[in-house]
Amino acid sequence: MRRFWPEWHEQWGVLLAWPHAETDWVSNLDDARLCYRDIIAAIARYERVLLLCCDEATHVEAQTYLSGSGIDLDRVLFWVVPYDDTWARDFGFISTCSETGPVLLDFQFDAWGGKFSASADNEINQQLFRQPLLNHNQTETQAWVLEGGSIETDGLGTLLTTRKCLLNPNRNPDLDEAEIEQRLKSCLGVDRVLWLDHGELEGDDTDAHIDTLARFVDEQTIVHMACSNPEDAHYEELRAMEQELRALVQPNGAPYKLVPVELPTVYDHEARRLGGSYVNFLLVNGAVIAPIYGDDTADQAALTQLAQACPDREIVPVNCRALIEQNGSLHCVTMQIPKEVMNCES
Repeated sequence: MRRFWPEWHEQWGVLLAWPHAETDWVSNLDDARLCYRDIIAAIARYERVLLLCCDEATHVEAQTYLSGSGIDLDRVLFWVVPYDDTWARDFGFISTCSETGPVLLDFQFDAWGGKFSASADNEINQQLFRQPLLNHNQTETQAWVLEGGSIETDGLGTLLTTRKCLLNPNRNPDLDEAEIEQRLKSCLGVDRVLWLDHGELEGDDTDAHIDTLARFVDEQTIVHMACSNPEDAHYEELRAMEQELRALVQPNGAPYKLVPVELPTVYDHEARRLGGSYVNFLLVNGAVIAPIYGDDTADQAALTQLAQACPDREIVPVNCRALIEQNGSLHCVTMQIPKEVMNCES
Protein backbone atom coordinates (compact mmCIF):
# COMPACT_ATOMS: atom_id res chain seq x y z
CA MET A 1 0.00 0.00 0.00
CA ARG A 2 1.25 3.49 -0.84
CA ARG A 3 1.45 6.17 1.84
CA PHE A 4 2.25 9.88 1.79
CA TRP A 5 5.08 10.43 4.29
CA PRO A 6 4.36 13.11 6.92
CA GLU A 7 6.95 15.83 7.39
CA TRP A 8 8.09 14.39 10.72
CA HIS A 9 9.26 11.17 9.07
CA GLU A 10 13.05 10.89 9.45
CA GLN A 11 14.76 13.01 6.81
CA TRP A 12 18.01 12.82 4.84
CA GLY A 13 17.81 16.55 4.31
CA VAL A 14 16.01 19.44 2.66
CA LEU A 15 15.88 20.74 -0.92
CA LEU A 16 16.33 24.48 -1.61
CA ALA A 17 17.26 26.59 -4.65
CA TRP A 18 19.68 29.50 -4.27
CA PRO A 19 18.23 32.97 -5.14
CA HIS A 20 19.88 34.89 -7.95
CA ALA A 21 19.29 38.02 -10.00
CA GLU A 22 17.09 36.31 -12.61
CA THR A 23 14.54 35.26 -10.00
CA ASP A 24 11.84 37.31 -8.26
CA TRP A 25 14.44 38.17 -5.62
CA VAL A 26 16.16 40.74 -7.84
CA SER A 27 14.62 43.67 -5.89
CA ASN A 28 15.82 42.39 -2.49
CA LEU A 29 18.53 39.93 -3.45
CA ASP A 30 20.96 40.74 -0.63
CA ASP A 31 18.27 40.27 2.02
CA ALA A 32 17.08 37.06 0.35
CA ARG A 33 20.59 35.59 0.33
CA LEU A 34 20.98 36.41 4.02
CA CYS A 35 17.69 34.69 4.76
CA TYR A 36 18.61 31.62 2.73
CA ARG A 37 21.97 31.49 4.49
CA ASP A 38 20.23 31.49 7.86
CA ILE A 39 17.76 28.80 6.79
CA ILE A 40 20.56 26.59 5.46
CA ALA A 41 22.61 27.13 8.62
CA ALA A 42 19.63 26.14 10.77
CA ILE A 43 18.86 23.01 8.75
CA ALA A 44 22.53 21.96 8.64
CA ARG A 45 22.55 21.68 12.44
CA TYR A 46 20.25 18.66 12.11
CA GLU A 47 20.62 17.15 8.63
CA ARG A 48 21.81 17.74 5.06
CA VAL A 49 20.88 20.35 2.47
CA LEU A 50 20.47 19.71 -1.26
CA LEU A 51 21.03 23.15 -2.77
CA LEU A 52 20.15 23.79 -6.41
CA CYS A 53 22.17 26.39 -8.31
CA CYS A 54 20.99 27.60 -11.72
CA ASP A 55 24.46 27.56 -13.31
CA GLU A 56 28.11 27.10 -12.41
CA ALA A 57 28.64 30.78 -11.61
CA THR A 58 25.77 30.67 -9.13
CA HIS A 59 27.22 27.47 -7.66
CA VAL A 60 30.53 29.22 -7.02
CA GLU A 61 28.72 32.25 -5.59
CA ALA A 62 26.58 30.19 -3.21
CA GLN A 63 29.51 28.04 -2.11
CA THR A 64 31.63 31.11 -1.38
CA TYR A 65 28.77 32.87 0.40
CA LEU A 66 27.97 29.91 2.65
CA SER A 67 31.56 28.99 3.45
CA GLY A 68 32.22 32.60 4.39
CA SER A 69 29.35 32.36 6.86
CA GLY A 70 30.90 29.43 8.71
CA ILE A 71 28.47 26.78 7.46
CA ASP A 72 29.93 23.28 7.25
CA LEU A 73 29.85 22.65 3.51
CA ASP A 74 30.14 18.91 4.15
CA ARG A 75 26.45 19.22 5.06
CA VAL A 76 25.54 20.92 1.75
CA LEU A 77 25.28 19.10 -1.57
CA PHE A 78 25.29 21.47 -4.57
CA TRP A 79 23.55 20.51 -7.84
CA VAL A 80 23.55 22.70 -10.94
CA VAL A 81 20.17 22.76 -12.69
CA PRO A 82 18.22 25.60 -14.38
CA TYR A 83 15.17 27.03 -12.60
CA ASP A 84 12.81 29.99 -12.92
CA ASP A 85 12.48 30.75 -9.23
CA THR A 86 13.16 29.22 -5.83
CA TRP A 87 9.85 27.95 -4.43
CA ALA A 88 11.02 24.38 -3.88
CA ARG A 89 7.95 23.37 -1.89
CA ASP A 90 5.78 23.68 -4.96
CA PHE A 91 7.99 22.40 -7.78
CA GLY A 92 9.87 19.79 -5.73
CA PHE A 93 9.02 16.09 -5.94
CA ILE A 94 6.58 14.68 -3.42
CA SER A 95 7.78 11.58 -1.59
CA THR A 96 5.57 8.58 -0.88
CA CYS A 97 6.41 5.07 0.25
CA SER A 98 5.25 1.65 -0.92
CA GLU A 99 6.00 -1.99 -0.12
CA THR A 100 8.88 -1.88 -2.60
CA GLY A 101 10.38 1.42 -1.49
CA PRO A 102 9.99 5.14 -2.16
CA VAL A 103 7.83 6.43 -5.01
CA LEU A 104 8.68 9.99 -6.03
CA LEU A 105 5.89 11.97 -7.66
CA ASP A 106 6.42 14.71 -10.23
CA PHE A 107 3.26 16.77 -10.59
CA GLN A 108 2.81 19.61 -13.07
CA PHE A 109 3.75 23.04 -11.74
CA ASP A 110 2.20 26.09 -13.44
CA ALA A 111 3.30 28.80 -10.97
CA TRP A 112 -0.01 28.90 -9.08
CA GLY A 113 -2.30 29.12 -12.03
CA GLY A 114 0.00 30.73 -14.58
CA LYS A 115 0.86 33.79 -12.51
CA PHE A 116 4.56 33.57 -13.42
CA SER A 117 6.94 31.73 -15.76
CA ALA A 118 7.60 28.17 -14.64
CA SER A 119 8.76 26.04 -17.56
CA ALA A 120 12.23 25.44 -16.11
CA ASP A 121 10.82 24.79 -12.64
CA ASN A 122 8.48 22.21 -14.12
CA GLU A 123 11.45 20.29 -15.57
CA ILE A 124 13.54 20.15 -12.39
CA ASN A 125 12.26 16.86 -11.00
CA GLN A 126 12.98 14.93 -14.18
CA GLN A 127 16.57 16.15 -14.04
CA LEU A 128 16.88 15.29 -10.36
CA PHE A 129 15.49 11.81 -10.91
CA ARG A 130 18.40 11.02 -13.24
CA GLN A 131 21.01 11.82 -10.61
CA PRO A 132 22.83 8.79 -9.09
CA LEU A 133 21.73 9.65 -5.56
CA LEU A 134 18.07 9.52 -6.63
CA ASN A 135 17.83 7.25 -9.68
CA HIS A 136 17.25 4.08 -7.65
CA ASN A 137 13.76 5.28 -6.74
CA GLN A 138 10.52 4.48 -8.51
CA THR A 139 9.15 7.69 -10.03
CA GLU A 140 5.84 8.77 -11.50
CA THR A 141 5.00 11.77 -13.65
CA GLN A 142 1.49 13.09 -13.10
CA ALA A 143 -0.25 15.04 -15.85
CA TRP A 144 -2.17 17.33 -13.51
CA VAL A 145 -1.24 20.30 -11.34
CA LEU A 146 -0.49 19.88 -7.64
CA GLU A 147 1.83 21.89 -5.38
CA GLY A 148 3.48 20.58 -2.24
CA GLY A 149 2.34 23.59 -0.22
CA SER A 150 -1.29 22.81 -0.97
CA ILE A 151 -1.42 19.48 0.92
CA GLU A 152 -0.80 18.30 4.48
CA THR A 153 -0.92 14.76 5.87
CA ASP A 154 -1.04 13.11 9.28
CA GLY A 155 0.82 10.09 7.91
CA LEU A 156 -2.16 7.89 8.71
CA GLY A 157 -3.98 8.33 5.42
CA THR A 158 -5.55 11.74 6.03
CA LEU A 159 -4.99 14.68 3.68
CA LEU A 160 -5.83 18.28 4.65
CA THR A 161 -6.24 20.87 1.90
CA THR A 162 -8.33 23.84 0.71
CA ARG A 163 -10.98 24.10 -1.96
CA LYS A 164 -9.85 27.64 -2.86
CA CYS A 165 -6.60 26.20 -4.16
CA LEU A 166 -7.25 22.69 -5.44
CA LEU A 167 -10.60 23.55 -7.03
CA ASN A 168 -9.43 26.85 -8.48
CA PRO A 169 -10.08 26.79 -12.25
CA ASN A 170 -6.54 28.09 -12.84
CA ARG A 171 -5.14 24.69 -11.81
CA ASN A 172 -7.12 21.75 -13.21
CA PRO A 173 -10.23 23.23 -14.85
CA ASP A 174 -11.39 19.91 -16.30
CA LEU A 175 -11.45 18.12 -12.93
CA ASP A 176 -14.22 18.44 -10.37
CA GLU A 177 -13.90 17.86 -6.63
CA ALA A 178 -14.72 14.16 -6.80
CA GLU A 179 -12.15 13.57 -9.55
CA ILE A 180 -9.42 15.49 -7.73
CA GLU A 181 -10.17 13.67 -4.49
CA GLN A 182 -9.93 10.32 -6.24
CA ARG A 183 -6.61 11.29 -7.82
CA LEU A 184 -5.24 12.39 -4.46
CA LYS A 185 -6.20 9.07 -2.93
CA SER A 186 -4.71 7.08 -5.79
CA CYS A 187 -1.45 9.02 -6.20
CA LEU A 188 -0.69 9.70 -2.56
CA GLY A 189 -2.23 6.64 -0.97
CA VAL A 190 -4.52 8.60 1.33
CA ASP A 191 -7.86 7.28 2.56
CA ARG A 192 -9.71 10.53 3.13
CA VAL A 193 -9.47 14.19 2.17
CA LEU A 194 -10.45 16.93 4.62
CA TRP A 195 -11.38 20.16 2.81
CA LEU A 196 -11.30 23.68 4.24
CA ASP A 197 -13.29 26.54 2.68
CA HIS A 198 -11.91 29.47 4.68
CA GLY A 199 -8.68 31.19 5.61
CA GLU A 200 -6.90 32.81 2.64
CA LEU A 201 -4.30 35.40 3.69
CA GLU A 202 -3.50 38.76 2.10
CA GLY A 203 -0.18 38.81 0.23
CA ASP A 204 -0.54 35.18 -0.85
CA ASP A 205 -0.07 34.20 -4.50
CA THR A 206 -1.03 30.57 -3.93
CA ASP A 207 -4.83 30.82 -3.65
CA ALA A 208 -4.86 29.60 -0.04
CA HIS A 209 -2.15 26.99 0.32
CA ILE A 210 -2.77 24.94 3.43
CA ASP A 211 0.83 25.41 4.59
CA THR A 212 0.07 29.08 5.33
CA LEU A 213 -3.05 28.20 7.31
CA ALA A 214 -3.03 24.89 9.18
CA ARG A 215 -0.32 22.26 9.67
CA PHE A 216 -0.05 18.81 11.20
CA VAL A 217 2.87 18.52 13.63
CA ASP A 218 1.98 14.98 14.66
CA GLU A 219 -0.88 12.55 14.15
CA GLN A 220 -3.21 14.32 16.59
CA THR A 221 -2.19 18.00 16.52
CA ILE A 222 -2.92 20.83 14.07
CA VAL A 223 -1.25 24.22 14.45
CA HIS A 224 -3.26 26.95 12.73
CA MET A 225 -3.32 30.69 12.14
CA ALA A 226 -5.79 32.68 14.24
CA CYS A 227 -6.83 36.31 14.49
CA SER A 228 -8.25 37.87 17.67
CA ASN A 229 -8.58 41.41 16.32
CA PRO A 230 -12.11 42.12 14.99
CA GLU A 231 -10.73 45.09 13.05
CA ASP A 232 -8.35 42.88 11.04
CA ALA A 233 -9.51 41.95 7.54
CA HIS A 234 -8.67 38.30 8.30
CA TYR A 235 -10.78 38.07 11.44
CA GLU A 236 -13.96 36.51 10.03
CA GLU A 237 -12.15 34.16 7.64
CA LEU A 238 -9.79 32.77 10.27
CA ARG A 239 -12.63 32.41 12.81
CA ALA A 240 -14.59 30.45 10.21
CA MET A 241 -11.54 28.31 9.46
CA GLU A 242 -11.07 27.53 13.14
CA GLN A 243 -14.66 26.35 13.35
CA GLU A 244 -14.03 24.07 10.37
CA LEU A 245 -10.96 22.65 12.08
CA ARG A 246 -12.91 22.06 15.29
CA ALA A 247 -15.39 19.97 13.34
CA LEU A 248 -12.69 17.65 11.93
CA VAL A 249 -11.93 14.33 13.58
CA GLN A 250 -9.04 11.90 13.52
CA PRO A 251 -9.43 8.49 11.84
CA ASN A 252 -10.39 7.08 15.26
CA GLY A 253 -13.17 9.66 15.65
CA ALA A 254 -11.44 11.80 18.27
CA PRO A 255 -11.13 15.56 17.68
CA TYR A 256 -7.77 17.00 16.77
CA LYS A 257 -5.77 19.00 19.29
CA LEU A 258 -5.73 22.54 17.92
CA VAL A 259 -2.96 25.03 18.71
CA PRO A 260 -3.76 28.57 17.50
CA VAL A 261 -1.01 31.01 16.53
CA GLU A 262 -1.88 34.69 16.23
CA LEU A 263 -1.55 36.20 12.77
CA PRO A 264 1.23 38.82 12.53
CA THR A 265 0.59 42.28 11.15
CA VAL A 266 3.43 43.05 8.75
CA TYR A 267 3.56 45.73 6.03
CA ASP A 268 6.15 46.65 3.44
CA HIS A 269 7.50 50.17 2.84
CA GLU A 270 4.53 50.90 0.56
CA ALA A 271 2.03 49.92 3.29
CA ARG A 272 1.12 46.67 1.53
CA ARG A 273 0.02 43.93 3.92
CA LEU A 274 2.43 41.00 3.72
CA GLY A 275 1.38 37.38 4.10
CA GLY A 276 3.40 36.53 7.17
CA SER A 277 2.36 33.13 8.49
CA TYR A 278 3.91 31.51 11.55
CA VAL A 279 2.61 28.09 10.52
CA ASN A 280 4.86 28.18 7.43
CA PHE A 281 7.51 26.40 9.51
CA LEU A 282 9.65 23.40 8.51
CA LEU A 283 9.91 20.21 10.55
CA VAL A 284 13.39 18.65 10.48
CA ASN A 285 14.94 15.87 12.54
CA GLY A 286 14.55 17.01 16.15
CA ALA A 287 13.58 20.60 15.47
CA VAL A 288 11.13 23.12 14.06
CA ILE A 289 12.72 25.78 11.84
CA ALA A 290 10.28 28.61 12.51
CA PRO A 291 9.79 31.84 10.54
CA ILE A 292 9.74 35.14 12.42
CA TYR A 293 9.20 38.62 10.99
CA GLY A 294 10.86 41.22 13.22
CA ASP A 295 7.98 41.93 15.61
CA ASP A 296 9.45 40.77 18.93
CA THR A 297 6.13 40.47 20.78
CA ALA A 298 4.29 38.60 18.01
CA ASP A 299 7.32 36.48 17.17
CA GLN A 300 7.82 35.36 20.76
CA ALA A 301 4.13 34.54 21.18
CA ALA A 302 4.27 32.38 18.06
CA LEU A 303 7.43 30.59 19.18
CA THR A 304 5.79 29.86 22.55
CA GLN A 305 2.80 28.27 20.83
CA LEU A 306 5.04 26.20 18.56
CA ALA A 307 6.97 24.98 21.59
CA GLN A 308 3.66 23.94 23.17
CA ALA A 309 2.66 22.07 20.03
CA CYS A 310 6.08 20.41 19.59
CA PRO A 311 7.43 19.82 23.12
CA ASP A 312 10.00 17.27 21.97
CA ARG A 313 11.55 19.51 19.30
CA GLU A 314 13.94 22.42 19.51
CA ILE A 315 12.39 25.62 18.15
CA VAL A 316 14.85 27.43 15.87
CA PRO A 317 13.72 30.88 14.69
CA VAL A 318 14.83 32.38 11.37
CA ASN A 319 13.92 35.91 10.31
CA CYS A 320 11.97 35.50 7.06
CA ARG A 321 10.86 39.08 6.50
CA ALA A 322 12.70 39.03 3.15
CA LEU A 323 10.68 36.03 1.99
CA ILE A 324 7.26 37.52 2.65
CA GLU A 325 8.29 40.54 0.58
CA GLN A 326 7.88 38.08 -2.33
CA ASN A 327 4.67 36.51 -0.94
CA GLY A 328 6.12 33.31 0.52
CA SER A 329 7.93 32.14 3.62
CA LEU A 330 10.16 29.42 5.04
CA HIS A 331 8.15 26.31 4.24
CA CYS A 332 7.52 27.61 0.73
CA VAL A 333 11.22 27.60 -0.18
CA THR A 334 12.00 24.16 1.23
CA MET A 335 11.07 20.53 0.51
CA GLN A 336 12.08 17.73 2.86
CA ILE A 337 13.71 14.57 1.50
CA PRO A 338 13.02 11.38 3.51
CA LYS A 339 16.08 9.34 4.49
CA GLU A 340 15.07 6.37 2.30
CA VAL A 341 15.05 8.50 -0.85
CA MET A 342 18.76 9.34 -1.08
CA ASN A 343 21.09 6.54 -2.14
CA CYS A 344 23.76 7.15 0.49
CA GLU A 345 24.37 6.52 4.17
CA SER A 346 25.36 10.05 5.20
